[in-house]
Amino acid sequence: MSSASPPLGDPPGGAPLTGRLPASPSPPGPLGEWQVRFDGGRQQRYLPDRTAVLRYVLAVGPYAASPRFEVFAEAGPVRLADGSDGGRQFTLVEVIDLSRPGEADRLRGELGDEQC
Repeated sequence: MSSASPPLGDPPGGAPLTGRLPASPSPPGPLGEWQVRFDGGRQQRYLPDRTAVLRYVLAVGPYAASPRFEVFAEAGPVRLADGSDGGRQFTLVEVIDLSRPGEADRLRGELGDEQC
């Protein structure tokens, strides 16, 4: 009455854990949502695309405690050592600092280019 079960610590299916993460199926880059962090990281918002990010920064910027906005794009999914889904990850793609001269105008110009 013996059943063949994997040793403790190995996932079902018998493949031993190696401690290494498998390669991500897609390279990091804008795949889905965007994240904006501001006020020293105390606030964050998830937005659908870069245009929404620029509009949000221009609208909220004058009222935010800090003029610095960190913009992250959703990258490939996190894979755990056993190959299962471990959630989402975001990659820093830009820091927008509205205290820089001409920064708000640059954002408005980029918005104008996208609307054409």
